[in-house]
Amino acid sequence: MAGRPCDVFINHRGVDTKRTVAGLLYDRLLQHDLHPFLDNKSMEPGDKLFDSIGSAIKRCKVGIAVFSPRYCESYFCLLELARLVEAKKKVVPIFCDVKPSELQLLEHKKCTPNEIERFRRALEEAKYTVGLTFDSQNG
Repeated sequence: MAGRPCDVFINHRGVDTKRTVAGLLYDRLLQHDLHPFLDNKSMEPGDKLFDSIGSAIKRCKVGIAVFSPRYCESYFCLLELARLVEAKKKVVPIFCDVKPSELQLLEHKKCTPNEIERFRRALEEAKYTVGLTFDSQNG
C-alpha cells in the first residue's frame, strides 16, 4: 500500500495509541472506503520509512493527529505534525487522555533550534484547532 495515495494520514505515538484509537480509526476509515495511512498497516517489509511517511504526508488530503499524554516526547510525532502543518494540510486533532493545554514541547537532544521552532509552531496550531476528545477509560 506504500505506493497508493492516502486520504488520511494518522499521526500518533504508537506505544500509546496504535492498539486503541489509531488502530480503531484506521479500521473505521477503511470501512468507509477511505485510504488511511498508519505506519504499521500501510508499509511493507523493505519500504523506506522516511520515504513512505513523507510521500503519504505529501499526498494525503487530511491529517489526524492523535495526541496522547506522552506524544510530545516523540521526535518523530512532532516531525510528522510539522510536515503536515507546513504542507498546509487540514489537521484534525484527537485529544486522547490529554487536554490541549497539557501538550508541552519538550527539548529533544537531537533537535536543532530550527526544528524546535518548527515543532512549537505546529503544536500550537494543532492545540488551537477544534478537535475531538477520547477518554480511553470510557471509550
